Amino acid sequence: MDKNTDAVETNDGRTGNGITPVQQMISSCSGAFVTSVFVTPLDVIKIRLQSQKKPLVKGQIFQYCNGLMDHVCVCAVNGGSSLSPAPECPWYKRPIPKPLTGTADAFFKILKYEGVASLWSGLPPTLVMAIPATVIYFSCYEICRKKLGYHGGLEGSDWWKPMIAGASARTLCVTVISPIEMIRTKLQSEQLSYNQIWKFLGQSIKTGGVTMLWKGLGPTLLRDVPFSALYWLSYESMKARVLLQRGKSKMTFAESFTAGAVSGTIAGILTLPFDVIKTHRQIELGEVLKENKNTTRSTWKLMMKMQAEHGYHALFTGLVPRIIKVAPACAIMISSYEYFKAYFREQNRLNNS
Repeated sequence: MDKNTDAVETNDGRTGNGITPVQQMISSCSGAFVTSVFVTPLDVIKIRLQSQKKPLVKGQIFQYCNGLMDHVCVCAVNGGSSLSPAPECPWYKRPIPKPLTGTADAFFKILKYEGVASLWSGLPPTLVMAIPATVIYFSCYEICRKKLGYHGGLEGSDWWKPMIAGASARTLCVTVISPIEMIRTKLQSEQLSYNQIWKFLGQSIKTGGVTMLWKGLGPTLLRDVPFSALYWLSYESMKARVLLQRGKSKMTFAESFTAGAVSGTIAGILTLPFDVIKTHRQIELGEVLKENKNTTRSTWKLMMKMQAEHGYHALFTGLVPRIIKVAPACAIMISSYEYFKAYFREQNRLNNS
C-alpha cells in the first residue's frame, strides 16, 4: 500500500495517514465546532445591528452564517419594541434599552442585558447540519486527492489534483445538504409541524418532481465549488513550499492558520460575484416559498438583471465583510483540523512504540 494514502483504511483499522476513521471524523468536527464558536458571535452582532437600522418584519428573509454555512432565515414574528417587548421574542429581534452604536457597543450591551449565551443564538440547530457536512467534506477531500495520486507537493503535473479533490468534495457536500436546508427554510417561514412538512414535500414532488428538493443548488455550486477548488490549490501550494523550505514533515499551528487565512482570502475575492448571486438567489427562494410568481428563477437572468440595473460593480459588492468572515473561518477550520490529525497520529505512534 502507498504510504502516502490518507483516506484508504489499512488492516489495523487506521487510515493511511496513521489515524482511524473515527479520529478523522473527530478532527473534522473539531474544526467545525471551533470555527462556529469563534465566528457565530460576529454574525449575531451583525444581524442585530442591521435589524436595528432596518427592523425585520414578519416574513422577511435574512441571511445567517456561523462561519461554516450560509442559511436563509425567515422572520417569524413582528416582535416588540424597547418599551413593550414581545413575549418569547426571537434572538434577532430582542430589543436593547439603548441604540447600538457599533460592533463593540453591541457586544458589550448584549453581554450586559442578555447574557453571554445570546452571542451564540441559533448555534445548536446550525451545528446539526454543519458538523455532518464538514465530516463529509473533509473525508471526501482526503479520499479524492489520494485516489488521484496526490503526494503532498505541486511539482510536475500534480497541481490540479487538490483542485479536483476540493471541487468534488464540495459538490457532494452541498448536494447532500441542499434538501435539508430547503426543509429548514420552509419550517422557519411558516412554523409548520413535521407532519405538515412531509405533506408539503409529497405534494411538491408530485407537482414539480423530486428535483424541487434541490431548488437553488445551481447558484450554491457556482460559488462553493470554485471557492473550494481555489482554496485547496492555494493551501496545498503554501503547505508544500513551507515543508520544503523548512525540511519538516508537518506545519505548525501558526503556519496552518496563516496559510488557511491567505487561501480563504484569495478564494473569497475570486469567487465574490458567485457569492452575490447566491445571496440574491436565496432571497428568491424565500419569495418562492411565499408563492410570489414575479421572482427571477434563472441564475443567468438574475446576473443580467443586476448588471442592467446597478452595473457590473454590483456583482462585487460586500468584499470587505466577506473577507472579514471567510479568512478567519478558513484559518480556524484548517488549523484545527491539521492540529488534531497530527495529535492523533502522534498518539497512535506512541501507543505502538
